[in-house]
Amino acid sequence: MNRKQNRLTCIIGMLLIGVAIAPIRLAGQNQEGQNNAQPRRYAVTALGTFGGNVSSAAGINNKGWVVGDSSFPRDTHEHAALWLHGVMTDLGTLGGPNSSIGFIGAHPNDSGLIVGNAQTSTLDPLGEYWGANFGCNASGTNQSCEGWQYLFRGFSWQNGVMSALPKLGGNNTAALGRTNRQGEIAGTSEVDNPDPSCLAPQILDWVPVVWKPNGKTRKLALFPGDSVGAASGINDQGDAVGGTGFCATPGTASLTHALLWKKDSVTDLGSLGGEFNNFAVSINNRGQVIGLSDLQGDATSHAFLWQNGVMTDLGTLPGDFFSIPYQINDSGQVVGQSCDANFNCRAFFWENGTMTDLNSLVSGDTSLYLIAAWNINDSGVIVGLSYVENGEYAPAFVAVPCDQERVEEPIEDNAQQVTGNGKSKIVLPENIREMLRRREAWAAFGRVTK
Repeated sequence: MNRKQNRLTCIIGMLLIGVAIAPIRLAGQNQEGQNNAQPRRYAVTALGTFGGNVSSAAGINNKGWVVGDSSFPRDTHEHAALWLHGVMTDLGTLGGPNSSIGFIGAHPNDSGLIVGNAQTSTLDPLGEYWGANFGCNASGTNQSCEGWQYLFRGFSWQNGVMSALPKLGGNNTAALGRTNRQGEIAGTSEVDNPDPSCLAPQILDWVPVVWKPNGKTRKLALFPGDSVGAASGINDQGDAVGGTGFCATPGTASLTHALLWKKDSVTDLGSLGGEFNNFAVSINNRGQVIGLSDLQGDATSHAFLWQNGVMTDLGTLPGDFFSIPYQINDSGQVVGQSCDANFNCRAFFWENGTMTDLNSLVSGDTSLYLIAAWNINDSGVIVGLSYVENGEYAPAFVAVPCDQERVEEPIEDNAQQVTGNGKSKIVLPENIREMLRRREAWAAFGRVTK
């Protein structure tokens, strides 16, 4: 791509999300206008909130629709959100206090179909805590769980209308990951099957499903011997990925088998040597699958890439303990987060065998520190969660690929840009690390404490 095209990619990407770009001057362009193979750089913009201190961008489609969630004043509850053309839209709930976008690299399809999860106004009659996945202690014993006992339902949202996805006989459902071009949605649904082997407070089994645009629900096969599972992603060919394992509340369950469902077949993708926490997160249209898997000994998990029957360990950033991938685009670029044992996390970008701290690839100066990259679209635009250093503010961000050598003016007051000369890894405040523990537990379907 030449410099002119790269500049246009940056400008168009920012315009799609409604950010006003100041005039840009390019430097060092040769007579042919060709880019001299410089490393990738990004312009990073902080998005707003509904008045609280936290927002998170979970997905972006190829038209620039950014979706995620945001807290309200005092951070007592959160709603799913859409950022488009400078406007932040509250997607609402299903009658309860909270909603959010699907947790694992979720993004709308290019027809504007958005999926997520929301609480209803009805308390769970079995006392289960699917609402715990929004951030309280999933055991139901922590005071932070007060008010989170409502029924939990996956939803679809289009043209201003939120609709609950069908159940398979149980009480709760969850929509996860991306929505494909056909409008198929991957997720999990409880079934009306009390299971005495479930870990409290869970009572019913839950199974991987794909919701069809015609209103039907396709139940996917469990790995032999497993009792629960979830589908977390689906590509335009209808191939789904996820995992199955033993029964507990989603968010604390250990899924032991990372699976690929292709038409009527199911494939165990294997592991990186561990027995637990093996889960496929996303699949692109080239059939490349990303996920996470325990290493031998089950002390930690790493991100993996699976293609053509081979699973590759993507590793971690230097000095870190575990990594989680969240999305892979059709170019094979992967984004996620890499963390140390204390949940000091940073966003990563992986391409062609190399994992890079996203903070080292962005331009300008700001107090923003990128701690999780949740999604990447086919143009390479990345969204996720950042942290304002020395503060309590953790806003969503958008990172747009730009030419390394372009000279920029500040874009607008709330559109802060991150330094490209490499931030030192920082120690996050305890409240931010606790938020990451809770979000990671759902995104990874949890780590069983051994």
